[in-house]
Amino acid sequence: MAPPIAVLDVDGTLVDTNYHHAIAWYRAFREHGLTLPVWRIHRHIGMGGDQLVDLIGEVQPFADARRLLELLGERGHRLVLASSGKRDEIDHYLDLLDARNLVEAWTTSADVEQTKPEPDLVHTAIEKVGGGEAVLVGDSTFDCEAAARAEVPSVAILTGGFSEQELRKAGAGSVFESLRQLCERLAETPLA
Repeated sequence: MAPPIAVLDVDGTLVDTNYHHAIAWYRAFREHGLTLPVWRIHRHIGMGGDQLVDLIGEVQPFADARRLLELLGERGHRLVLASSGKRDEIDHYLDLLDARNLVEAWTTSADVEQTKPEPDLVHTAIEKVGGGEAVLVGDSTFDCEAAARAEVPSVAILTGGFSEQELRKAGAGSVFESLRQLCERLAETPLA
């Protein structure tokens, strides 16, 4: 039996962008005369960010992001990146991760009408690799909720700034501190 499709969120999961997104939104709101606390903005990062002006040049991959992709590929998982980012952002992240030869497909904002926490992105990602059983790896409650609505198990990483309790309540079956810890404990997840 083939291993499940690995549906991987990008922002906040493979690349360290969540706080960049929060600052970008803060600046955008300030330009329009609104001052919101950054911590409140952060609580919405992970939902679709269709109007985001990113600080993309400052973004770096998380330690072990590429290692996770390699491990999953070696284990026979079909890999698909599930992002609601714009095409140029996803292209940048694919290059940053040097992942074009590791993943079969990816999504962008152009692929769906509704973003997370709606399940559209998860469904579309799975369809892009031919369908089948899947597991989502994400960092936000919105990732886990989207997976649950798509009836797909989820594994969460604490890199998005959400607590283990929040992620589990949103549907995560497993929660890990880092990608390194996930790599070391893959056998304990639905990706086993």
